[in-house]
Amino acid sequence: MGELKKVRPSHRTENIAYAIRDIVCVAERRAEQGGDLIYLNIGDPIQFDFRTPPHMIEAAYEAMRAAHTGYSSSLGVPEAVAAIRRKARQKGIEPYEILVTNGASEAIDFALSALVNKGENVLVPSPGYPLYNALLSRLIGEARPYALDEANGWQPDVDHMARQIDERTRAIVLINPNNPTGAVYSEETLRQVIALARAHNLVLLSDEIYDQLILNSKPHISPAALDPELPIITFNGLSKCYLAPGFRIGWAVVSGAPELVEDYTEAMRKMARARLCASHPKQFAIPSALEGDQTHIQEAVSKLRRRRDLTVERLNAIPGISCQRPDGAFYAFPRLEVPVYDKDFAIDLIRETGVVVVHGSGFGTLPRTPHFRMVFLPPEDVLSEAFDRLESFMRRYA
Repeated sequence: MGELKKVRPSHRTENIAYAIRDIVCVAERRAEQGGDLIYLNIGDPIQFDFRTPPHMIEAAYEAMRAAHTGYSSSLGVPEAVAAIRRKARQKGIEPYEILVTNGASEAIDFALSALVNKGENVLVPSPGYPLYNALLSRLIGEARPYALDEANGWQPDVDHMARQIDERTRAIVLINPNNPTGAVYSEETLRQVIALARAHNLVLLSDEIYDQLILNSKPHISPAALDPELPIITFNGLSKCYLAPGFRIGWAVVSGAPELVEDYTEAMRKMARARLCASHPKQFAIPSALEGDQTHIQEAVSKLRRRRDLTVERLNAIPGISCQRPDGAFYAFPRLEVPVYDKDFAIDLIRETGVVVVHGSGFGTLPRTPHFRMVFLPPEDVLSEAFDRLESFMRRYA
Protein backbone atom coordinates (compact mmCIF):
# COMPACT_ATOMS: atom_id res chain seq x y z
CA MET A 1 0.00 0.00 0.00
CA GLY A 2 1.22 3.50 -0.84
CA GLU A 3 1.96 6.16 1.73
CA LEU A 4 -1.00 8.39 2.56
CA LYS A 5 -0.56 12.02 1.59
CA LYS A 6 -2.09 15.25 2.78
CA VAL A 7 -5.32 16.11 0.98
CA ARG A 8 -4.80 19.15 -1.24
CA PRO A 9 -7.70 21.62 -1.49
CA SER A 10 -8.81 22.77 -4.93
CA HIS A 11 -7.28 25.88 -6.49
CA ARG A 12 -10.70 27.51 -6.63
CA THR A 13 -10.66 27.94 -2.83
CA GLU A 14 -7.34 29.78 -2.65
CA ASN A 15 -8.72 33.32 -2.90
CA ILE A 16 -11.93 32.87 -0.93
CA ALA A 17 -12.11 35.22 2.06
CA TYR A 18 -14.93 36.56 4.19
CA ALA A 19 -13.66 39.40 6.33
CA ILE A 20 -16.89 39.79 8.32
CA ARG A 21 -16.39 36.38 9.94
CA ASP A 22 -12.60 36.20 9.71
CA ILE A 23 -12.13 39.18 12.04
CA VAL A 24 -13.94 37.24 14.78
CA CYS A 25 -10.80 35.14 15.28
CA VAL A 26 -9.05 38.23 16.68
CA ALA A 27 -12.00 38.94 18.98
CA GLU A 28 -12.01 35.37 20.27
CA ARG A 29 -8.39 35.66 21.32
CA ARG A 30 -9.21 38.79 23.35
CA ALA A 31 -12.12 36.97 24.98
CA GLU A 32 -9.85 34.04 25.90
CA GLN A 33 -7.63 36.53 27.73
CA GLY A 34 -10.57 37.84 29.75
CA GLY A 35 -11.33 40.98 27.73
CA ASP A 36 -14.88 42.13 27.04
CA LEU A 37 -16.20 42.68 23.52
CA ILE A 38 -18.68 44.97 21.79
CA TYR A 39 -19.64 43.28 18.53
CA LEU A 40 -20.22 45.79 15.73
CA ASN A 41 -19.08 43.48 12.95
CA ILE A 42 -22.00 41.37 11.78
CA GLY A 43 -25.43 42.34 10.46
CA ASP A 44 -27.55 40.02 12.60
CA PRO A 45 -30.37 42.00 14.25
CA ILE A 46 -31.25 39.06 16.51
CA GLN A 47 -27.95 39.49 18.37
CA PHE A 48 -29.33 42.78 19.69
CA ASP A 49 -32.82 43.96 20.68
CA PHE A 50 -34.67 42.93 17.51
CA ARG A 51 -36.86 39.83 17.41
CA THR A 52 -38.39 37.73 14.64
CA PRO A 53 -42.12 38.62 14.40
CA PRO A 54 -44.25 36.00 16.24
CA HIS A 55 -46.63 35.53 13.30
CA MET A 56 -43.73 34.36 11.13
CA ILE A 57 -42.59 31.87 13.77
CA GLU A 58 -46.14 30.60 14.17
CA ALA A 59 -46.50 30.17 10.40
CA ALA A 60 -43.42 27.92 10.33
CA TYR A 61 -44.63 25.94 13.37
CA GLU A 62 -48.09 25.54 11.86
CA ALA A 63 -46.52 24.21 8.66
CA MET A 64 -44.62 21.62 10.69
CA ARG A 65 -47.75 20.63 12.58
CA ALA A 66 -49.48 20.24 9.20
CA ALA A 67 -46.77 17.75 8.16
CA HIS A 68 -44.99 20.05 5.69
CA THR A 69 -41.72 18.41 6.72
CA GLY A 70 -40.88 16.45 3.59
CA TYR A 71 -39.36 17.79 0.39
CA SER A 72 -41.12 20.68 -1.30
CA SER A 73 -41.09 21.74 -4.92
CA SER A 74 -37.54 22.69 -5.89
CA LEU A 75 -38.66 26.20 -6.88
CA GLY A 76 -40.70 26.82 -3.72
CA VAL A 77 -44.12 26.04 -2.26
CA PRO A 78 -46.94 27.60 -4.30
CA GLU A 79 -48.14 29.77 -1.41
CA ALA A 80 -44.69 31.33 -0.98
CA VAL A 81 -44.12 31.83 -4.71
CA ALA A 82 -47.53 33.50 -5.08
CA ALA A 83 -46.81 35.89 -2.19
CA ILE A 84 -43.44 36.84 -3.67
CA ARG A 85 -45.08 37.42 -7.05
CA ARG A 86 -47.69 39.72 -5.52
CA LYS A 87 -45.02 41.65 -3.62
CA ALA A 88 -42.92 42.03 -6.77
CA ARG A 89 -45.87 43.39 -8.70
CA GLN A 90 -46.52 45.93 -5.93
CA LYS A 91 -43.01 47.23 -6.59
CA GLY A 92 -43.64 47.39 -10.34
CA ILE A 93 -41.81 44.17 -11.26
CA GLU A 94 -43.38 41.56 -13.54
CA PRO A 95 -41.74 38.22 -12.67
CA TYR A 96 -40.86 35.67 -15.35
CA GLU A 97 -39.82 33.12 -12.71
CA ILE A 98 -39.38 32.93 -8.94
CA LEU A 99 -36.99 30.60 -7.11
CA VAL A 100 -37.16 30.16 -3.34
CA THR A 101 -33.70 29.42 -1.96
CA ASN A 102 -31.65 28.70 1.16
CA GLY A 103 -31.11 32.35 1.95
CA ALA A 104 -30.52 35.04 -0.65
CA SER A 105 -26.93 33.77 -0.77
CA GLU A 106 -28.02 30.58 -2.55
CA ALA A 107 -30.05 32.62 -5.02
CA ILE A 108 -26.91 34.67 -5.76
CA ASP A 109 -24.92 31.45 -6.14
CA PHE A 110 -27.45 30.09 -8.64
CA ALA A 111 -27.48 33.32 -10.65
CA LEU A 112 -23.69 33.50 -10.93
CA SER A 113 -23.10 29.76 -11.43
CA ALA A 114 -25.66 29.59 -14.23
CA LEU A 115 -24.10 32.58 -16.00
CA VAL A 116 -20.33 32.83 -15.56
CA ASN A 117 -17.75 30.65 -17.32
CA LYS A 118 -14.08 30.36 -16.44
CA GLY A 119 -12.27 33.60 -17.23
CA GLU A 120 -15.40 35.73 -17.58
CA ASN A 121 -16.03 38.68 -15.32
CA VAL A 122 -18.82 40.34 -13.38
CA LEU A 123 -18.74 43.96 -12.25
CA VAL A 124 -19.12 44.19 -8.49
CA PRO A 125 -19.37 47.29 -6.30
CA SER A 126 -16.30 48.18 -4.31
CA PRO A 127 -16.90 48.50 -1.45
CA GLY A 128 -19.48 45.75 -1.57
CA TYR A 129 -20.66 42.56 0.09
CA PRO A 130 -17.77 40.04 -0.17
CA LEU A 131 -19.96 37.04 -1.01
CA TYR A 132 -19.91 37.98 -4.71
CA ASN A 133 -16.11 37.99 -4.80
CA ALA A 134 -15.96 34.65 -2.96
CA LEU A 135 -18.43 32.96 -5.32
CA LEU A 136 -16.72 34.30 -8.42
CA SER A 137 -13.40 33.06 -7.09
CA ARG A 138 -14.91 29.59 -6.71
CA LEU A 139 -16.22 29.75 -10.28
CA ILE A 140 -12.73 30.78 -11.50
CA GLY A 141 -14.29 33.97 -12.82
CA GLU A 142 -13.25 37.52 -12.10
CA ALA A 143 -14.93 39.92 -9.71
CA ARG A 144 -14.10 43.19 -11.45
CA PRO A 145 -14.58 46.15 -9.08
CA TYR A 146 -16.30 49.39 -9.95
CA ALA A 147 -16.04 52.39 -7.65
CA LEU A 148 -18.70 53.87 -5.42
CA ASP A 149 -18.25 57.63 -5.07
CA GLU A 150 -17.84 58.57 -1.41
CA ALA A 151 -18.11 62.28 -2.24
CA ASN A 152 -21.49 61.59 -3.88
CA GLY A 153 -23.03 59.66 -1.00
CA TRP A 154 -21.48 56.38 -2.20
CA GLN A 155 -23.53 56.30 -5.42
CA PRO A 156 -22.03 54.07 -8.16
CA ASP A 157 -19.49 55.81 -10.37
CA VAL A 158 -21.14 54.90 -13.68
CA ASP A 159 -18.26 56.29 -15.74
CA HIS A 160 -15.82 54.01 -13.94
CA MET A 161 -18.29 51.14 -14.28
CA ALA A 162 -18.35 51.67 -18.07
CA ARG A 163 -14.55 51.59 -18.26
CA GLN A 164 -14.49 48.21 -16.53
CA ILE A 165 -16.60 46.47 -19.19
CA ASP A 166 -14.97 44.33 -21.88
CA GLU A 167 -15.95 41.46 -24.16
CA ARG A 168 -15.83 38.97 -21.26
CA THR A 169 -18.16 40.90 -18.95
CA ARG A 170 -21.43 39.06 -18.24
CA ALA A 171 -23.25 41.03 -15.54
CA ILE A 172 -23.35 44.04 -13.23
CA VAL A 173 -24.09 43.63 -9.52
CA LEU A 174 -26.02 46.33 -7.67
CA ILE A 175 -26.45 46.19 -3.89
CA ASN A 176 -29.16 48.68 -2.99
CA PRO A 177 -29.29 49.66 -0.15
CA ASN A 178 -25.60 49.02 -0.17
CA ASN A 179 -23.66 46.87 2.25
CA PRO A 180 -21.30 48.21 3.65
CA THR A 181 -21.99 51.91 3.00
CA GLY A 182 -25.75 52.16 3.64
CA ALA A 183 -26.21 54.14 0.40
CA VAL A 184 -29.60 54.10 -1.31
CA TYR A 185 -29.32 54.60 -5.07
CA SER A 186 -31.20 57.34 -6.90
CA GLU A 187 -33.47 56.70 -9.87
CA GLU A 188 -31.07 58.70 -12.05
CA THR A 189 -28.18 56.40 -11.09
CA LEU A 190 -30.25 53.26 -11.67
CA ARG A 191 -31.36 54.45 -15.12
CA GLN A 192 -27.73 55.12 -16.06
CA VAL A 193 -26.74 51.60 -15.01
CA ILE A 194 -29.68 50.11 -16.92
CA ALA A 195 -28.62 52.01 -20.05
CA LEU A 196 -25.10 50.63 -19.66
CA ALA A 197 -26.37 47.07 -19.23
CA ARG A 198 -28.56 47.41 -22.33
CA ALA A 199 -25.72 48.85 -24.41
CA HIS A 200 -23.45 45.91 -23.57
CA ASN A 201 -26.09 43.14 -23.36
CA LEU A 202 -25.40 42.45 -19.69
CA VAL A 203 -27.50 40.85 -16.97
CA LEU A 204 -28.27 43.04 -13.97
CA LEU A 205 -28.08 41.35 -10.56
CA SER A 206 -29.96 43.50 -8.04
CA ASP A 207 -29.44 42.66 -4.37
CA GLU A 208 -32.31 44.30 -2.44
CA ILE A 209 -32.21 42.42 0.86
CA TYR A 210 -32.45 45.72 2.84
CA ASP A 211 -35.12 47.31 0.63
CA GLN A 212 -37.57 48.20 3.43
CA LEU A 213 -34.96 49.48 5.87
CA ILE A 214 -34.90 52.95 4.32
CA LEU A 215 -33.88 55.66 6.78
CA ASN A 216 -34.72 58.73 4.70
CA SER A 217 -37.98 59.89 3.13
CA LYS A 218 -37.23 58.60 -0.37
CA PRO A 219 -38.77 55.38 -1.72
CA HIS A 220 -36.66 52.39 -2.63
CA ILE A 221 -36.63 51.77 -6.39
CA SER A 222 -36.05 48.38 -8.01
CA PRO A 223 -34.24 48.46 -11.38
CA ALA A 224 -36.60 45.74 -12.63
CA ALA A 225 -39.48 48.21 -12.19
CA LEU A 226 -37.71 50.66 -14.52
CA ASP A 227 -37.05 48.24 -17.39
CA PRO A 228 -39.33 45.23 -17.95
CA GLU A 229 -37.29 43.96 -20.93
CA LEU A 230 -33.71 43.88 -19.58
CA PRO A 231 -32.70 40.56 -17.95
CA ILE A 232 -32.64 41.35 -14.22
CA ILE A 233 -32.42 39.01 -11.23
CA THR A 234 -33.72 40.63 -8.03
CA PHE A 235 -32.59 39.04 -4.75
CA ASN A 236 -34.40 39.30 -1.44
CA GLY A 237 -35.25 37.24 1.63
CA LEU A 238 -36.34 37.05 5.24
CA SER A 239 -32.96 37.72 6.86
CA LYS A 240 -32.82 41.49 7.26
CA CYS A 241 -36.12 43.36 6.87
CA TYR A 242 -38.06 40.45 8.37
CA LEU A 243 -35.55 39.81 11.16
CA ALA A 244 -35.17 36.08 10.52
CA PRO A 245 -31.57 35.47 9.40
CA GLY A 246 -31.54 31.98 10.94
CA PHE A 247 -34.51 30.87 8.84
CA ARG A 248 -32.16 30.85 5.80
CA ILE A 249 -34.96 31.68 3.38
CA GLY A 250 -34.41 33.89 0.35
CA TRP A 251 -35.51 34.14 -3.25
CA ALA A 252 -34.65 35.30 -6.74
CA VAL A 253 -37.16 37.08 -9.00
CA VAL A 254 -36.25 36.72 -12.66
CA SER A 255 -37.61 39.42 -14.96
CA GLY A 256 -37.03 40.48 -18.53
CA ALA A 257 -38.23 39.61 -22.00
CA PRO A 258 -39.03 35.85 -21.95
CA GLU A 259 -37.05 35.11 -25.11
CA LEU A 260 -33.98 36.68 -23.47
CA VAL A 261 -34.14 34.95 -20.08
CA GLU A 262 -35.72 31.54 -20.76
CA ASP A 263 -32.49 29.55 -21.24
CA TYR A 264 -30.71 31.28 -18.36
CA THR A 265 -33.71 30.67 -16.11
CA GLU A 266 -33.80 26.99 -16.99
CA ALA A 267 -30.13 26.71 -16.03
CA MET A 268 -31.00 28.12 -12.59
CA ARG A 269 -33.96 25.72 -12.33
CA LYS A 270 -31.57 22.82 -12.97
CA MET A 271 -29.43 23.94 -10.06
CA ALA A 272 -32.50 24.29 -7.83
CA ARG A 273 -33.64 20.77 -8.72
CA ALA A 274 -30.18 19.34 -8.05
CA ARG A 275 -30.18 20.55 -4.44
CA LEU A 276 -33.84 19.42 -3.89
CA CYS A 277 -35.41 22.37 -2.03
CA ALA A 278 -35.20 25.13 0.56
CA SER A 279 -36.47 24.43 4.09
CA HIS A 280 -40.05 23.31 3.50
CA PRO A 281 -41.84 24.49 6.66
CA LYS A 282 -40.00 27.81 6.85
CA GLN A 283 -41.15 28.72 3.35
CA PHE A 284 -44.62 29.13 4.86
CA ALA A 285 -43.29 32.13 6.79
CA ILE A 286 -42.94 34.01 3.47
CA PRO A 287 -46.66 34.85 2.96
CA SER A 288 -46.91 35.72 6.64
CA ALA A 289 -43.90 38.03 6.38
CA LEU A 290 -44.80 39.76 3.13
CA GLU A 291 -48.54 40.10 3.71
CA GLY A 292 -48.97 39.93 7.48
CA ASP A 293 -48.48 42.53 10.19
CA GLN A 294 -45.69 44.95 9.18
CA THR A 295 -45.42 46.72 12.54
CA HIS A 296 -41.99 45.25 13.17
CA ILE A 297 -40.57 47.05 10.12
CA GLN A 298 -41.87 50.42 11.30
CA GLU A 299 -40.42 49.79 14.76
CA ALA A 300 -37.09 48.65 13.34
CA VAL A 301 -36.77 51.69 11.07
CA SER A 302 -37.60 54.02 13.96
CA LYS A 303 -34.88 52.48 16.15
CA LEU A 304 -32.37 52.40 13.33
CA ARG A 305 -32.90 56.08 12.49
CA ARG A 306 -32.10 57.09 16.07
CA ARG A 307 -29.06 54.84 16.17
CA ARG A 308 -27.90 55.99 12.73
CA ASP A 309 -28.11 59.64 13.82
CA LEU A 310 -26.16 58.91 17.01
CA THR A 311 -23.56 56.99 15.01
CA VAL A 312 -22.98 59.72 12.42
CA GLU A 313 -22.85 62.46 15.06
CA ARG A 314 -20.38 60.61 17.28
CA LEU A 315 -18.13 59.39 14.47
CA ASN A 316 -17.82 62.79 12.85
CA ALA A 317 -16.92 64.31 16.23
CA ILE A 318 -13.89 62.03 16.60
CA PRO A 319 -10.66 63.55 15.21
CA GLY A 320 -9.29 61.36 12.46
CA ILE A 321 -12.67 59.90 11.40
CA SER A 322 -15.31 61.09 8.92
CA CYS A 323 -18.55 59.38 8.01
CA GLN A 324 -21.15 59.81 5.26
CA ARG A 325 -24.75 59.45 6.45
CA PRO A 326 -26.17 56.04 5.53
CA ASP A 327 -29.73 56.21 4.20
CA GLY A 328 -30.56 52.51 4.37
CA ALA A 329 -29.71 49.18 6.00
CA PHE A 330 -27.84 49.30 9.34
CA TYR A 331 -24.21 49.89 8.43
CA ALA A 332 -21.87 52.85 8.56
CA PHE A 333 -18.61 52.95 6.60
CA PRO A 334 -16.41 55.59 8.24
CA ARG A 335 -13.22 56.85 6.67
CA LEU A 336 -9.96 56.99 8.62
CA GLU A 337 -8.23 60.31 8.08
CA VAL A 338 -4.93 58.99 9.40
CA PRO A 339 -2.13 57.12 7.57
CA VAL A 340 -2.93 53.54 8.51
CA TYR A 341 -3.66 50.15 6.96
CA ASP A 342 -7.30 49.57 7.87
CA LYS A 343 -6.90 45.89 8.77
CA ASP A 344 -4.15 46.76 11.26
CA PHE A 345 -6.44 49.45 12.65
CA ALA A 346 -9.33 47.01 13.12
CA ILE A 347 -7.11 44.41 14.79
CA ASP A 348 -5.54 46.97 17.13
CA LEU A 349 -8.97 48.37 18.00
CA ILE A 350 -10.25 44.92 18.96
CA ARG A 351 -7.18 44.01 20.97
CA GLU A 352 -7.06 47.28 22.90
CA THR A 353 -10.74 48.18 23.33
CA GLY A 354 -12.86 45.13 22.52
CA VAL A 355 -14.81 47.07 19.87
CA VAL A 356 -15.18 44.66 16.96
CA VAL A 357 -15.42 46.27 13.51
CA VAL A 358 -14.47 45.05 10.03
CA HIS A 359 -11.68 46.59 7.99
CA GLY A 360 -12.90 48.34 4.86
CA SER A 361 -10.47 46.52 2.57
CA GLY A 362 -12.41 43.33 3.40
CA PHE A 363 -15.19 44.73 1.18
CA GLY A 364 -13.07 45.19 -1.94
CA THR A 365 -10.00 46.91 -3.29
CA LEU A 366 -11.71 50.28 -3.78
CA PRO A 367 -11.55 52.90 -2.36
CA ARG A 368 -7.84 52.87 -1.65
CA THR A 369 -8.27 55.09 1.41
CA PRO A 370 -8.70 53.33 4.78
CA HIS A 371 -12.23 52.67 6.11
CA PHE A 372 -14.00 50.34 8.48
CA ARG A 373 -17.54 48.98 8.63
CA MET A 374 -19.66 48.93 11.75
CA VAL A 375 -23.28 48.04 12.43
CA PHE A 376 -25.49 50.43 14.38
CA LEU A 377 -27.88 47.69 15.47
CA PRO A 378 -27.06 47.81 19.22
CA PRO A 379 -29.05 49.98 21.66
CA GLU A 380 -27.89 53.55 22.13
CA ASP A 381 -26.12 52.88 25.43
CA VAL A 382 -24.01 50.12 23.88
CA LEU A 383 -23.19 52.30 20.88
CA SER A 384 -22.24 55.19 23.16
CA GLU A 385 -19.85 52.97 25.09
CA ALA A 386 -18.31 51.75 21.83
CA PHE A 387 -17.84 55.33 20.61
CA ASP A 388 -16.29 56.36 23.92
CA ARG A 389 -13.73 53.58 23.55
CA LEU A 390 -13.15 54.41 19.90
CA GLU A 391 -12.61 58.10 20.69
CA SER A 392 -10.09 57.28 23.41
CA PHE A 393 -8.34 54.84 21.10
CA MET A 394 -8.12 57.40 18.29
CA ARG A 395 -6.48 59.95 20.62
CA ARG A 396 -3.72 57.43 21.30
CA TYR A 397 -3.63 55.98 17.79
CA ALA A 398 -3.41 59.27 15.92
